[in-house]
Amino acid sequence: MTKLYVGNLPFTATEEAVRTLFAAHGSVDKVSVINDRDTGRPRGFAFVEMSNADASRAMQALNGTEFEGRALKVSEAQDRARSGGASRGPRRY
Repeated sequence: MTKLYVGNLPFTATEEAVRTLFAAHGSVDKVSVINDRDTGRPRGFAFVEMSNADASRAMQALNGTEFEGRALKVSEAQDRARSGGASRGPRRY
């Protein structure tokens, strides 16, 4: 399974629209359009999970293509370390 990062999405993009776009290139297991935690508004990117072969095909086909007036940026998602919130260095009292 490969997780793809889909950037430069229009703020009007829905999970269904992103799923439909990627489904043309293989079986889509999961789509997550990311919203701002505070405002609830879309942040302009999403993650799409597909099988390895389908993800590779979709990445090559869709990276740089236009979707609702915006050029998509599609790449393999990179794992990032989650911050625990308290890791800002030693506390001084």
